[in-house]
Amino acid sequence: MNDAPGRDDNAATVAVYKTILRNVLDQRPSGTRQRLATALGKNRSFISHISNPAYPVPIPAPHLEVIFDICHFPLAEKRAFLDAFMRAHPNRLKQVRGGPSLRSLRLDVFDFGDAEKNREFDELVRETARRLARLMRRGD
Repeated sequence: MNDAPGRDDNAATVAVYKTILRNVLDQRPSGTRQRLATALGKNRSFISHISNPAYPVPIPAPHLEVIFDICHFPLAEKRAFLDAFMRAHPNRLKQVRGGPSLRSLRLDVFDFGDAEKNREFDELVRETARRLARLMRRGD
């Protein structure tokens, strides 16, 4: 087929930014992949999938801000990641940036003294914020 080389080229450019993500994740403390999965509302296997350069499936652009926030990308790696992402998907970031931007909010909350309860509470707060944001977007 004529479009096969194009697909191979795209898979190679996707692999570039996925390799950067994998390397950043490998430098982070244990539990980062699970925190990222929780923040995105996904399973941990999804994180393995989006950080594996062997899989050509792109990372959804709306997930990028959460990924940068949770993984604490060093500036050079973030720039390299975004450059590679824009080469692989020239119009995706424009679509995301055209919408409302995200911001982080730090809250001091009750410590239950139990890691599992704290995780469940944190996820409940995150999910509530995501649902409120979806409601706000629906009203526009």
